[in-house]
Amino acid sequence: MAQDKPVRVRFAPSPTGYLHVGGARTAIYNYFFAKATGGTFYLRIEDTDRKRYNEEALKDLMRDLKWLGLQWDEGPGCEGGCGPYFQSERLDIYHREIQKLLDSGDAYYCFCTEERLQEVRAAQEKAGVSVTGYDRHCRNISREEAEARIAAGEKAVIRFKVPETGVTEFDDMIRGHIEYQNELLDDLVLIKRDGYPTYHFASVVDDHLMGTTHVLRGDEWISSTPKHMLLYKAFGWEPPKWVHLPVILDKNGGKLSKRKGAASVGDFRDLGYLPETLVNYLALLGWNPGDDREVMTVKEMVDCFTLERINPKSASFDEKKLQWMNGQHIHQCDDEFLAGFMMEGLKAKGINVDGEPKERIAEIVKLLKPRAHFMQDLADQSVYFFVAPATYDEKGKSKQWGPGSKEIASAVRNALANVETFTTPNIEKAFMDLTVSRGCKLGDLVGAVRLAVSGVTAGPGLWELFEVVGKEETLRRIDVALPMMG
Repeated sequence: MAQDKPVRVRFAPSPTGYLHVGGARTAIYNYFFAKATGGTFYLRIEDTDRKRYNEEALKDLMRDLKWLGLQWDEGPGCEGGCGPYFQSERLDIYHREIQKLLDSGDAYYCFCTEERLQEVRAAQEKAGVSVTGYDRHCRNISREEAEARIAAGEKAVIRFKVPETGVTEFDDMIRGHIEYQNELLDDLVLIKRDGYPTYHFASVVDDHLMGTTHVLRGDEWISSTPKHMLLYKAFGWEPPKWVHLPVILDKNGGKLSKRKGAASVGDFRDLGYLPETLVNYLALLGWNPGDDREVMTVKEMVDCFTLERINPKSASFDEKKLQWMNGQHIHQCDDEFLAGFMMEGLKAKGINVDGEPKERIAEIVKLLKPRAHFMQDLADQSVYFFVAPATYDEKGKSKQWGPGSKEIASAVRNALANVETFTTPNIEKAFMDLTVSRGCKLGDLVGAVRLAVSGVTAGPGLWELFEVVGKEETLRRIDVALPMMG
């Protein structure tokens, strides 16, 4: 995609809570766009809401971004020529820039108390006016009077003087042309009483000074964009290109929230999802690669990423689809990586696997990998390869260990005892020969002994399972279970 100048995009979260998957997708699209165009992806921390600022949220935020693989080119912890990248460290910049708007008459001091503003709003609502908001009570106070009142110790905010007539318009790269009547816009606050800027002011100043070429953000900010356009015009700055992303809804069409289940990046990490899965899935909620591919690497998505393929319509979050995709990514993972994860999980369960041969570990990973949907499945489903079952699935016992099961299991045990070289083909042959000699189906033979050896009723191929467990241990486990059978 040809650009007028090198792309610079940002992810600019507020460290007030967890990283929502909607915010993560915004970061993903910004990251993809920067990488696809050879541009810069920078991280800016919008921490001017000091009442809601949370130090732990900031740490979690940066940890989650790095876990997703979204390493920023500039920002906290990285060199960059546009810092500081924390808004709380840029107050002198905002105070310098607000003076320009005060001098030009585009901003003014407002001394209205919170109590007065509430009274105004209540009166407006009672009168049934269509547009409620600040009544511009202080708009025409002279600069001299305002500064005298400030010097006398009176507190004030600084508001933007929005034009009372006319239209503010802008183009969104995926939504087209959008217009707002100025008379519907409020004289927004730019600097709060505590001296900190509001989101609107700090965001515009920083996006300009940091050279942001494109603003990719959630569509809840569409109604704020005309205010930002007016600020750019007042400063005489060129605005960035706007891209407002579709909202992510839950499967019932409601807002995705923690109350209804997992909604943060940390939630999905803790549930055992791979970062590659979450990036892949979130990228496809509102964007497509131009074909029917679904399971993709980051490189594959970056190589075909364009803003034009973002759909403005809202997307539904389907956790079943995410689970399926996680399984697909696990299947594509390097076996050595999965083995390390499985070993750590087993150690956490108190199972010592330090002396296990690498070859045996590799065989177990190959058996379990196609069945795993979550990373912890590898450890959970591999326990019986290392430790004999202490309990047996209750439903499995009632179904598989009914009348006649002991006689069948004994026959299988004796057939396996006669297998000299205990390998998958020879184990399979022993079962097949037994079906012929007994005149039964294969399904009649496997259920009771699978439960005896593994403690569960489902798992990888039985012949492969027996080979990895080993002949002696397989026979011993069947012997332990035989007295419990019918």
